[in-house]
Amino acid sequence: MPPTEPRYLVFDIESVADGDLVSRLRYPGENLPPQKAIARYRGELQAETGKDFIPYTFQLPISLVIAKIDKSLRLLDLVALDEEESRPHEIVRRFWEGWRRYQRPRLVSFNGRGFDMPLLELCAFRYGIQIPDWFAEDSRNFDQPRYRYNTAAHFDLHEWLTNSGASRFTGGLSLAANLIGKPGKTEVAGHMVQDLWDAGRKAEIHDYCRADVLDTYFVFLRSRVVAGDIDLAREAVLIDEARAWIESRAQDSPGLGRYLAAWGEWQSPW
Repeated sequence: MPPTEPRYLVFDIESVADGDLVSRLRYPGENLPPQKAIARYRGELQAETGKDFIPYTFQLPISLVIAKIDKSLRLLDLVALDEEESRPHEIVRRFWEGWRRYQRPRLVSFNGRGFDMPLLELCAFRYGIQIPDWFAEDSRNFDQPRYRYNTAAHFDLHEWLTNSGASRFTGGLSLAANLIGKPGKTEVAGHMVQDLWDAGRKAEIHDYCRADVLDTYFVFLRSRVVAGDIDLAREAVLIDEARAWIESRAQDSPGLGRYLAAWGEWQSPW
């Protein structure tokens, strides 16, 4: 029998600043080395806003993890694109080609409309990658996959939880995951990615991205309970199956082992 095709791609991106671009545009004529340009820009942002995260327009993806989910919401696989070399252009190419090859599954993210998808679109622009079926410019506005309210093409859990930005979701994915007994953030957080990358610790970045994708998957399952697509009994079965899948691979993946070590259990109040 042919392998089960994914109906959903749950994904997350980790990115770092393009130091050459920062140097050229932020500090023209100063010929700052990439690392110094990044450090200077981060320092300026920290002084102005209290946060040193450089805007996505100056970023490049260096980790992109996808959980493949079938039509019954079962976890099929968890893959990191171009994991060994972490080449931004190859990560972006593989993402768009995979989305097309699997017949454009529904994308699932947490704040993907605010960060991940704009970055992937901008990288397609940068590298000259054709994605006409994503833009679908000949279709009606609300049928275009990138249309903000087209949840059939891209289901952003942050948008869902906040009613498309009507409220502020303080705590982010980590809080949502913790509400249902899943690990959330542990040793690594998003603001640490640039420094980990600079230190050559890309394996830790991929592990962190994997954990975020698993958290996103479990939050997605609970959203389907709330929406009435599945009940709590079915969710429990899917969670048990996913945990068994993770356990079967944890021996060869330190990141998955740490994820299991932080695993909690949701307790029903009834």
